[in-house]
This record gives sequence, C-alpha cells and structure tokens, in this order.
Amino acid sequence: MRYRLILPCLLLCAAFSASAQVSIGIAVPGVSIGINVPVYPTLVQVPNTPVYYAPQQDSNYFFYDGLYWVYQSDNWYSSSWYNGPWGFVSPHAVPLYVLRVPVRYYRDSPAYFRGWRADAPPRWGDHWGRDWQERRRGWDHWNRGATPPLAPLPVYQRKFPHSRYPEAQQQQQEIRSQNYRYQPRDRDVRRQDQEHRAAAPKREGSDDRDRADSRQQGGNNRERGEERDKRGQDRGR
Repeated sequence: MRYRLILPCLLLCAAFSASAQVSIGIAVPGVSIGINVPVYPTLVQVPNTPVYYAPQQDSNYFFYDGLYWVYQSDNWYSSSWYNGPWGFVSPHAVPLYVLRVPVRYYRDSPAYFRGWRADAPPRWGDHWGRDWQERRRGWDHWNRGATPPLAPLPVYQRKFPHSRYPEAQQQQQEIRSQNYRYQPRDRDVRRQDQEHRAAAPKREGSDDRDRADSRQQGGNNRERGEERDKRGQDRGR
C-alpha cells in the first residue's frame, strides 16, 4: 500500500518540476532570471566589436544595437532597460555579433566553457547541436574590417536607479521613446525590439488620442492648403 502512494507522488513531483522548468525557460517578461542591477552599469566596448560588456557585473551582461543581452542559466534574454524585464531569446534569434563575443568577456561563464579559447567565441555549434549549426551556418566567419559602429548607450537610464526604476513596461517605453531615438540596424535586434514594444500595454484611451491627433493634424494640413490656394488666387488677380 505504501508503494502505491509513493509512486503517484513521485509522478506528480516530476510533472511539477517539468512544468516549473518550462515556465522559467519561457521567461515571461517580468519573471526574475537571477539578474539584479541596482544602478546603471559601467559598459565597456568588447575590442573590435560593436558590443559592450559590463566588467563590474558578476553576470554575462552585454549591450548591442540598442538592447541589453544576458546569458543566464543556459538561456539568452534581452531587454530595452538595464534591469529588465527580460524576454527570452531563442538560440536561433540571438544576434550574430553577440554570439561572437569572445569567451573572456563572460563574467559568469558556464562550466562547459572550460577549455575553450578565451580569445575566441564560445563553441555554440558544439553546445546547441547540428540543427543550430545548419540554421546559423557561417556565424563565426565575418569580415572584421567591416564591423558596424557602436550604438549609442541609453545613458538617460542613469537617472533611474533602483528606487526610481520604472517597473511598468508602458512607462519604460514612453520614457525610452522620449529620450532614445536610435533605431536598431540588425534584423534580429529589430525583431526583439518590436516584441518588447508589443509587450508594453498601451495607456487607456491612447488609441483614441492618437486618432484625434491624426484628425487634428489632417485638419491643420487642409487649412494650410486652403490658405495657400487663396493666396495664389489673390496673386493671380
């Protein structure tokens, strides 16, 4: 009888564990990934790349093309703000220049990095397998003389330490749109950036205001056009 009770419990625990692992892997925006950055970090360029890293952080923390990137617990995440919320990034969608950062710039490198060359990128193909290698063929070969320029750092975020950090994604996007005009060049980064923007709920009534603003702008344009036509007619008399 005891064994009959133990077996269902074990199965239930296993199912709960698998479910927990899946929920963490999905990394719904706002879920903690074990990264806590209380103030805007010091970011330094990885030599000969368009990527920054954070030498004072005990984490694999990078900035590239307008977004922050973190490699944590065998997963990649991205965010438009220095302390999240973080969104999961598939291994097939991580930007190539982020993948090319040499091993030495990972401040919390996983155990399987051991033995890999410090001055070369991690051996992602060995780690993620043949399917990944096929889909991202040539990722570790590039023209080092044609490296894209660095994206500007969103230094306006220095004004928002932990005590003032905007937790709401809608507020984050509003502050960002007012202070950071840079547009990503990298296709993978643009896709991630669009997902971050889509995840931020719009303020109630914002659609109505947008439509009203559009109508007002249209009315102003018509008035200006009519005024120009009138002036032209007066000159022609």
